[in-house]
Amino acid sequence: MKILLEELPHQEQSIEAILNSFTGIDDSSVEKAHDVYANSFIRGRYTEAANIDVKMETGTGKTYVYTRMMYELHKKYGLFKFVIVVPTPAIKEGTKNFIQSEYAKQHFSQFYENVRMELNIINAGDFKAKSGRKNFPTQLLNFVEGSRQNSNTIQVMLINAGMLNSSNMKKSDYDQTLIGGMTNPLEAIQNTRPVVIIDEPHRFPRNKANYKAIESIKPQVIIRFGATFPDITMGKGKNKLTKKDYYRGQPQFNLNAVESFNNGLVKGIDIYYPNLTEEQSKNRYIVDSVSSKELVLKQSNKSWPLRVGDKLAEVDSGFEGDVEYAGSKMLSNELEIEKGMYLLPGTYRSSYQELIIKDAIDKHFEIEQLNFLRSNQRENNIPRIKTLSLFFIDNINSYRQKDGWLKETFNRLLKRKLSRLVSEYELKSLPREQEYLEFLRATQASLSLDDDKQNVHAGYFGEDRGSGDEAIQLEVDDILRNKEKLLSFKDDKGNWQTRRFLFSKWTLREGWDNPNVFIIAKLRTSGSENSKIQEVGRGLRLPVDETGHRIQQDEWSSRLAFLIGYDEREFAQKLVGEINSDVKIELNERKLTNEMIQLIVTERQKVDATFTDEKLLEHLDDLGVINRKNEFKEVVEINGIKKDGFEWLVELYPELNTNRLLEGKVRDTTNSQTKVCVKLKKENWEKVKQLWSHISKRYMLEFKRIPEQIQMVAQEVIGNPKLYEREVPIQVKESIYSNDDKKKVIIKDRESEYERVFRPGLPYGKFIKRVNTTTGIPIKDIHANLVQLLKRELKGDSRYLSEVSLQNISSEFKRRFDEIFSQAYEYKQLDFQARTSIYNPETDSFVEEVNAENLGVNIDENAHEDIRYLYENPPMRYDSVTPERELLRYGYSNKVTVFGKLPKRAIQIPKYTGGSTTPDFIYMIEKKDNTNVYLLVETKAENMRIGDQQIINIQKKFFEMLKEHNIEFEEATSARQVYSAIRNLAEE
Repeated sequence: MKILLEELPHQEQSIEAILNSFTGIDDSSVEKAHDVYANSFIRGRYTEAANIDVKMETGTGKTYVYTRMMYELHKKYGLFKFVIVVPTPAIKEGTKNFIQSEYAKQHFSQFYENVRMELNIINAGDFKAKSGRKNFPTQLLNFVEGSRQNSNTIQVMLINAGMLNSSNMKKSDYDQTLIGGMTNPLEAIQNTRPVVIIDEPHRFPRNKANYKAIESIKPQVIIRFGATFPDITMGKGKNKLTKKDYYRGQPQFNLNAVESFNNGLVKGIDIYYPNLTEEQSKNRYIVDSVSSKELVLKQSNKSWPLRVGDKLAEVDSGFEGDVEYAGSKMLSNELEIEKGMYLLPGTYRSSYQELIIKDAIDKHFEIEQLNFLRSNQRENNIPRIKTLSLFFIDNINSYRQKDGWLKETFNRLLKRKLSRLVSEYELKSLPREQEYLEFLRATQASLSLDDDKQNVHAGYFGEDRGSGDEAIQLEVDDILRNKEKLLSFKDDKGNWQTRRFLFSKWTLREGWDNPNVFIIAKLRTSGSENSKIQEVGRGLRLPVDETGHRIQQDEWSSRLAFLIGYDEREFAQKLVGEINSDVKIELNERKLTNEMIQLIVTERQKVDATFTDEKLLEHLDDLGVINRKNEFKEVVEINGIKKDGFEWLVELYPELNTNRLLEGKVRDTTNSQTKVCVKLKKENWEKVKQLWSHISKRYMLEFKRIPEQIQMVAQEVIGNPKLYEREVPIQVKESIYSNDDKKKVIIKDRESEYERVFRPGLPYGKFIKRVNTTTGIPIKDIHANLVQLLKRELKGDSRYLSEVSLQNISSEFKRRFDEIFSQAYEYKQLDFQARTSIYNPETDSFVEEVNAENLGVNIDENAHEDIRYLYENPPMRYDSVTPERELLRYGYSNKVTVFGKLPKRAIQIPKYTGGSTTPDFIYMIEKKDNTNVYLLVETKAENMRIGDQQIINIQKKFFEMLKEHNIEFEEATSARQVYSAIRNLAEE
């Protein structure tokens, strides 16, 4: 399989933010002769005002963004010398694998034709003298001597911080010279005037040596990408303040943890841990003190000093194994120790570790079956999803040695689980179930081979590098470099790829990722000071199916199972706290701040363009929520309900919830209340069951053949001279003024054109190919129409073949194409039914409960219970205040016998653009003749996007086909439209 990269909205937004923040090229600087080997001068170079910070949560694609950014800066400004600095070799390996992967090259080639990125990787051994001569590494020569004369090549140097700070980079005694007669690597890199990219900036505080090493190569601009940034402390004593150290005071793009989780850009998380007995949980030791040479444990009034090399079992036999104090505030299992920590002997017992392993294996196969079988087992054409599990361990020998406890225990438990599953699936008959049986049997067969030949589990540890063991190196290559192999079910010969259990010793905690890690099991705590998001980070990426397509969270309930020990039972609480601390604004529960006002107004204007801060303040003032100073009142009564002002604000404007982690995104599964599901009122669903006999059928889209119309549209679009524009560079002039009272300095800017000097157009052949890529119109048709247009209307002026013209042509063709295809297909009913999120056709029954997130992200605790509602409430779930919450709160007449919001994928209507859609609401209405009619409603904002109208048109067409079954459809941008439709149907 091949991974297929996509242009994701948040990644496009980050690129746009970077380009908007980039200061541009300084055309006033006179370049020297050797500048063909260096970047052009950048405006504001070598100052913090030119540097850029990009904050993106783990798992949202930082590497993709900064790779795409290099292409963009090369395309727009001609920059071609970039240095990527990473903190560790593991992260360097991850960056290298992405940039050099075929799927990345193929993806970027569609946007940047004939441009190649040459990656020069500097490793520790590259400076070793050969044949008695001290030569520069080839990679360094390539980077430094790469010339702008090769305009289609971007030179990138990838180096980790330790290597950049090494003595080899500072020496001048090499037997070679570089461009300009340089013999010092750092000076040679300085002369390229590089743009530096820093990955994981929290590992590079500005007052530390590694950042100083970056400054030593004199980057014109530094662009940092990370989920976290270093802290900076200001002031002393009571005035001491710690804050994040950002260039320009804030990130130029900020995709924080809350947004990433709430918007489904990363997996949700379920936390699991085995409980200890009451006696075991009470038997714990506190770290009374710790130094580089001594650890003191204390219980009650008794203390145990441990010197370096002393075993913890000397304190309590419950500390099984050979764990000892290793010095430097570290146990031999790499647990970092600090004063105040608790150590629980019960979690060190092999029986407890075995329990975590067993739970992880059970959870793996629970998720694997869902991913393999997907939603409909009758069809073999639904792409499967490979499921991977990652185990973090503390003792390498227990896995690497043939008779190691961990390997023996894991194999025994896995074989037992496989045997049970094989017996179960031997009794099943559906095609996909029989296919899964083959996969299980192949796993059994591989597991029965010798350790160095089995292909079910593998390990990667720092100690593996250079071990010389061929079997181990194959494992390491599969984990680090062969991502596609790990994601595939079969190899080129059709054999099953059964490897899906990975073991590591925290080596993979940073810099490595695989989107299909669904289970992470920690067999030992990693210490209390680590970032909890970083620990789950290896499993946060959304998965891909076996065809390489990314699975959106609204298409699949994608969650990470994270298994830990009892000593980290507060993990979920700490993780939620860490996520909620990463917000753009802090919610003030005492006063309505300007930042809170702006957040509400921005979100409301997406639905109501006329909404302003004045309207917001007037509304809250009329209700008595705030006083004249915008402070929240302590007790506010609305409709007989009393709350404080802040609670009413969140109730009235749930947009503020976007600034907090939504319920259910992180769940502690030991507390059943945290699993957020909504129970169905079965008696009400049974009333609409007849409807599902029709809408749960599988439908196929059958398109009309209309080649003549497509050719006509191609002719009208390509041959339309109004779509062609010459591009004029824009000059921005900034001027500094003092305001009227002379107390404040302000900057005003204005745009002007460069004396109508038009930019040259794209080459004719390249322009045609770009039109072909964006529209799909055959090249011969583009050429036939364009060559005539150039001769007649455009007078042979190739400057009309511009980027602006490309955008105009693409937009117009897509608009016209959509107009044709929105009516040029029919739904053809197939002879079997499909399972949906609420209905199982095989048992002809509705499910007991649905995931609350599939109903809505907001909660209404004050909703009144209505016996006609489809779910048990309160609370009531919804997405938008207008019109969703209005519709759910409305007191309908007795003509409405059943109503409610439909969860995602309750009805899977195929879209001609791909995927499926489900209406938002369902009503069952009793008519005058005592017959029933079903009303399906799709709600949208008044200022709906083109895609929203497209969905409405698709649903209209689908339900028009089913109208004979007493099914009506209504689109609504306001609650009033729905009320009117209900009245009209009831009076028929």
